[in-house]
Amino acid sequence: MKLKPQLMPITRDEKPNTIIKLAIMAVGGQGGGVLTSWIEALARQQGYACQATSVAGVSQRTGATIYYIEMAPETTLTPIFSLAPAPGDVDILIAAEMMEAGRAIMRGFVTPDRTTLIASTHRALAVSEKTVPGDGIASSDEVKAAAEIAADQLIMFDLDRVASENGSVISSALFFALAGSGALPFSKEAFEAAIHASKKSVDASLRTFLAAYERTQLGDVDPVRTPAQLSDPVMLKGPDNILKAAQVLIERIKNLPIPAQRMAHLGLRKVLQFQDVKYGAEYLDHLDVLVALDHGNVEYTLSVEAAKYIANAMAYDDIIKVADLKTRRARFERISAEMDAANSPVELTEFFHPRAEEIAGMLPANFGAKFEKKPQWMAQLDRWFSGSRRIRTHRLGSFLILYFLGGLRGYRRRTLRHRHEYNHLTHWLTICRRAAMKDYDLAVGLLRSRRLVKGYSDTHARSLSKFDKVLLGATLVEGRSDAANWVARLREAALQDEQGEALDGAIKTLKSFSNAPVDA
Repeated sequence: MKLKPQLMPITRDEKPNTIIKLAIMAVGGQGGGVLTSWIEALARQQGYACQATSVAGVSQRTGATIYYIEMAPETTLTPIFSLAPAPGDVDILIAAEMMEAGRAIMRGFVTPDRTTLIASTHRALAVSEKTVPGDGIASSDEVKAAAEIAADQLIMFDLDRVASENGSVISSALFFALAGSGALPFSKEAFEAAIHASKKSVDASLRTFLAAYERTQLGDVDPVRTPAQLSDPVMLKGPDNILKAAQVLIERIKNLPIPAQRMAHLGLRKVLQFQDVKYGAEYLDHLDVLVALDHGNVEYTLSVEAAKYIANAMAYDDIIKVADLKTRRARFERISAEMDAANSPVELTEFFHPRAEEIAGMLPANFGAKFEKKPQWMAQLDRWFSGSRRIRTHRLGSFLILYFLGGLRGYRRRTLRHRHEYNHLTHWLTICRRAAMKDYDLAVGLLRSRRLVKGYSDTHARSLSKFDKVLLGATLVEGRSDAANWVARLREAALQDEQGEALDGAIKTLKSFSNAPVDA
């Protein structure tokens, strides 16, 4: 009688004598291929036979890829390696982003009897998350809870932050977290030797190595950071007379309720950067009116929300602001750093799709208003300026065009676009003030609804249309005990889809039990 051999589970101590199977889940731009090459080179340097493969993905975030490595000690026998990971048969799983860890768990690559899971808790948003009008970011809590159950050993913290704080990239932080995990039978010195052998950014890599290695020894919980104290967030540079005028505005903030002061500081800074000191004074004037009506609760929710959303409304996105942001030195430095091109030329192309409305909005208010009233004139502007425009700002001529537009800040308040924004701002604040006198929660809801307005060009037009519909809905429920709840529902409906179909349905529901005609 022939007995079948019994397969015994491999313990962690026996792994150095077997094939070690390691999978890396990464998305485009996270250096998964570089990390794979480092691990493969390390294994060969330590006398291991090694094979690395990759299976490229599509869609999601520029292509999610599975990199797979198998290694075994060199012996007289030639190991037979697999080309791809199999569910339940992975020793080490490295995820370069939180949801990639979730994807690995769902595919069965992480098992509690054998898998060491090393994952960064930061997020690289999927296309489906970015396209949601509101907050479409998926929760990471469920992934972390599943990882705690699914993994044999779990190492999970923000490796992207560790890398950036030490002047390196996430692939290096993941490599060094692997060293700290002890999941591979290689010494710390072997990983350090691999850093020196690469001869690229050795100092930054060594700093990242020490940070990630030591952090890995602490376990899977991120250390608690003490929030930075906000002493004077309005940091300004310029002539003394302007700085003195700005300091007067900063002193005015001290008269606001304490819970609202921090947000008012941030709002004032945003408005000052957008325009000038006079505009900052107008911001505080608008804010003071609503603060005077704030008697709702000790947290001064109305004042805090007003400080935030009035600043957002006043610092709207227009051509001048966009051109200014795109020609700032800090932006070019950031792009060069991200591309690792400090000593190399960078070609930068900006994409624009101007509409006739944007061109008319840049004209002096009265003259631009005449254009808006003449469809044939607007059509002519469309023929002249519409369509995709590519401006290559690495060229002097193209850069100077945007630089000139970005320098028109002093002219902005005379434009037709600013007139439209100012009229809309005063209309919105009037509705909020009226609500604050009778229904505190409704006023807070109306302020928060301003989050619907964002972007410029077509995006701004669509979002502003949704916001106006929410304001219309608020007038339909004004005086009802559940008015604030209805405004919240309208706001959430507006965020459900880009076309606003859910919002239109909610508005029709409101009109069905009000005196307003359905087509009003």
